[in-house]
Amino acid sequence: MDRKEVVKYVDHKYQTQPEYLWKKYPTYAVLRHADNRKWYGLIMTLEKVQLGLDGNGTEEIMDVKLDPKEVEFRQSTPGFLPAYHMNKNSWLAIRLALVDSKQIHDLIDTSYQLTEK
Repeated sequence: MDRKEVVKYVDHKYQTQPEYLWKKYPTYAVLRHADNRKWYGLIMTLEKVQLGLDGNGTEEIMDVKLDPKEVEFRQSTPGFLPAYHMNKNSWLAIRLALVDSKQIHDLIDTSYQLTEK
């Protein structure tokens, strides 16, 4: 999965358009609720070194909010990292290219529900 597919999914399901809030970080796209303005996702393209990964180049990730127990569990599985630039107890980074789309959709849905109130 990639950024375009995530944007298409959230547009279709939640009528969310990504917001690019920072000129300094043009690849950082915030996904938030229309009514309460709370974030439920943050899509970023980062240098692998920023994520503590080996190799050169960049990687697309998406931070989502989850139950802390789920965050702790998933951080030890392939395709996931501690959240970048967010609370690492409640947020998790998904490596978009490494996790299947069904699982990403489920995690987006969970994050959306957790931030709905």
